[in-house]
Amino acid sequence: MSLYKVKKSKIDNQGVYAAKDIKAGTRIIYYKGKLITKKETERNPKYDNDKAIYLFNINNRYDLDGDFKYNTARLINHSCEPNCEVDGKGLKLWIFSLRNIKKGEELSYDYGFSFDEDYKQFPCKCGSKSCCGYIVREGSRWRIKKSKKKRNKKRVSYSYRTATTAYPCYLPVLGEFSGSWSYETYPRQK
Repeated sequence: MSLYKVKKSKIDNQGVYAAKDIKAGTRIIYYKGKLITKKETERNPKYDNDKAIYLFNINNRYDLDGDFKYNTARLINHSCEPNCEVDGKGLKLWIFSLRNIKKGEELSYDYGFSFDEDYKQFPCKCGSKSCCGYIVREGSRWRIKKSKKKRNKKRVSYSYRTATTAYPCYLPVLGEFSGSWSYETYPRQK
């Protein structure tokens, strides 16, 4: 029996799920593809960021193009709290479990995108507690979290008065990264 199965993802499009319980350290699936040069990656419109791309950065000269139907591993989605990691050398890339994974749990790993001027083009949909809102490698997420905290510290204060009492107003503050509403509350003035 296979360790995984493909079905609709809760994160994005299709995903790969554990078909049975998987122990930590288990080699789950081989990431297959075609070796291409960085020059080909840059000039071929197939690798334009406007569509789904399945590229693995091998080194400074080569990438691995995993956009083939026989490469099921290409469907594993990114998560800020992954349960898998990629390990290997050259064209021998395997997806391993980082921890015990329960049957039915979606497999995910950190895509390891760099924090650069284009990071906002890659929003993260993993929904984990530690999600920073963008697909950025773990070691760089603090930069996004730090700038997010600075924006959230801005407070808007407004109250209206009747003849004797000031009532606080609850003003919505739109979070730039999450796109969700949060409400700042202020103590009632007497």
